[in-house]
Formats: sequence, structure tokens, C-alpha cells
Amino acid sequence: MFEYSLAHWTAFTTAAVLLNLSPGPDMAFILGQTARHGKRGGFAAMFGVWSGATVHVAMAALGLSAVLMTSALAFSVVKWIGAAYLVWLGVQALLARPAESGEATHEVAQCRRRDIFRQGIMISLLNPKVAIFFLAFLPQFVVPGAGPVSLQLALHGMLIIAVAAIIEPPLVMAGARIAKTLRGSSRLGVWCERGLGALFVALGVKLAMSSRVA
Repeated sequence: MFEYSLAHWTAFTTAAVLLNLSPGPDMAFILGQTARHGKRGGFAAMFGVWSGATVHVAMAALGLSAVLMTSALAFSVVKWIGAAYLVWLGVQALLARPAESGEATHEVAQCRRRDIFRQGIMISLLNPKVAIFFLAFLPQFVVPGAGPVSLQLALHGMLIIAVAAIIEPPLVMAGARIAKTLRGSSRLGVWCERGLGALFVALGVKLAMSSRVA
């Protein structure tokens, strides 16, 4: 079981690395929370996105993602909820006031990280394009005779998340260092917040305009 050639693993690993480096709502959210709340906020966002991605992998393995691919209604419902959620997060960032010195107590910071974690899950789950991508991407690496199809899909899906666990933490650490350097300027911090808000609104609009075959 799970016997694959070197060419198989080379092709899969290359695709997984490119996938994790490609820009999108998930990566924007992780880096955005890193810029706003430092490495702890970035890691909370990252773990939330990974949790949502794990659900997508399970859905693909069980065949549930096919519902979003075949049902225009299901796709539209998830798409519009996801788009509205992204726009809502963007508007929140656009209207956020600069944090005052000493405002973030330990309890507030913990609560904020829990909120970021939940938001990461929702951003991943409410993007139907992710579900459809996994459903279209993972079957390409199913090898006849290498084991049950559902298990092969689950294995490769979890390996994509494992690749993310190698790529994304260094990005969060680097982003946190840059953000710490720039955080001394309150005006720059405000503009970064506004830029992040505008990015999420744009991503929400882009998701709203997407289609199942896009």
C-alpha cells in the first residue's frame, strides 16, 4: 500500500510547493494577521487555515466536494457566504482604530488569537474554490493498486498541509520581524491596516465573481 515511484513524489512535491506559495485569501489572511498581531497572531491564523484545509481534504476523500462541483446552488451559497465574510473582515480592518499603548492585556491577546484561529478556519471553509481544487487536484496522484482511493486522496491532501508546515512558519517569522520594525510608525500602521482591509474586500469581490469552472 502507498507504493509510489520517485517521479510521482517529485511531481507531487513540486505541485504542493507551488500551491502553498501561490497567493490567495488564506496566505493573505496569515500574513495580514502577522502584520497586525505579530508572530502569535500569524501562527493562530496559520493553524486555523490548516484546520479548514484538513476539512476540505476529508471532504475530497469522502467525495463530498463533488457536491460543490455538480450543484450550482450549493456552490453559489458557499461562495456568497464566503465572499460576504471576506468583505466583512475587510471592512472591519478599514474601520479599525489604531491600538493604544498597553491596550492588549494577556487575556485580550488570548481571546484575539482564538478569534483569529476561528476566522482562519472560516476563510478556508467558506472558499468553495478550495474544495473544488482539492477534488480536481488530488485524484491526479491516485495510482491504481496503491491502496483505496479515499485513503490515497487523504494521504496526499495531508501531505499538502505538511508541505505548508514547512513553508509557512518561516514566512510568518520573517513577516513578524518586518512588522515589528515598521510598527514604530503609527501612521504606517494605519495605512497597513487600511491596505489589508482593501485587500480582503477585493478578495471577497473576486470570490463573488468566480464560477465553478474558473
